[in-house]
Amino acid sequence: MKKTAIIFPGQGSQFVGMGSEFLDEYAGARELMELAEEKSGFPIRKLCLDGPQEELTRVLHLQPAMTVTNMICWQALEKAVPDLKPFFFAGHSLGEYSALFAAGVISAEDCLALVTRRGELMEREGEVHAGGMRAVLGMTIGEIDSLLDSYSGPGVVVVANHNSEKQVVISGDQEGLDGFNALCEDQGAKVVPLQVSVANHSPLVAGAVDDFDLLLREISFTPPGAPVLFNVTAATENEPTVIRDIMARQIASRVRWFESVNKMLEDGVELFIEVGPKKVLTGLMRKIVPRGTATCIQFDTQEGLEKVVSKLMD
Repeated sequence: MKKTAIIFPGQGSQFVGMGSEFLDEYAGARELMELAEEKSGFPIRKLCLDGPQEELTRVLHLQPAMTVTNMICWQALEKAVPDLKPFFFAGHSLGEYSALFAAGVISAEDCLALVTRRGELMEREGEVHAGGMRAVLGMTIGEIDSLLDSYSGPGVVVVANHNSEKQVVISGDQEGLDGFNALCEDQGAKVVPLQVSVANHSPLVAGAVDDFDLLLREISFTPPGAPVLFNVTAATENEPTVIRDIMARQIASRVRWFESVNKMLEDGVELFIEVGPKKVLTGLMRKIVPRGTATCIQFDTQEGLEKVVSKLMD
């Protein structure tokens, strides 16, 4: 079996109808969905299957909805390939909680409780500190960091996600985003606004960190059953108390995805499996992975799962 990494998507991969096939097919999927509704207090199944889209994408609802869909997909893969032993787990931002669940660090109940509280706190911070996020295309992280160091304009703006060599997401308030946007365009970059109303992974949501840490201290964490690469550090960690600290900081810290993927490539990963809705991470991988070195395949349907199983067995 190929040296495999399991990666989980986060916010931005959701769509109305996600998870429907597995919910129809597996009793275990329905049990996870019932658990998500119990832990969140929201009609997650209806939101996932019927929407409306604006309610599904509300951060309060999205975090448990997206997470349980990832968990359902992972459960289906485990059932299909019971002897699968991933070399790494990783998740992009919110997807990191799915990775912790899959690696055995936290239980399904605790995972869903955490993402529900995370969503509540981030929505609260977004209401208090209005902001947004924009993708900067065509500049390296070094170029953007250098430009940020010299930025003397108004507002707040930071790097939120380092997604690929020349795709970086900035986060901040309107003044900061507009001011820095102009500098990036002067450098020839293309800047694309993202459809979010919260300045994720920025100082504008830092007020959630201490409150979230209180819940994290009540949760039982165990060492990962396989290495997890963390967004904050782009490194693995086995000590549960350190993992708790990392996950508290993750809310307001930079997502170091590009570094994480390169770490997995350096360690010889041959196959990346994106477990969850859409192909956002698979699209990023095409920009990161040198041709011929590794393959990335995604699934969120039974047909897609069968293709993944076939690829694993090649």
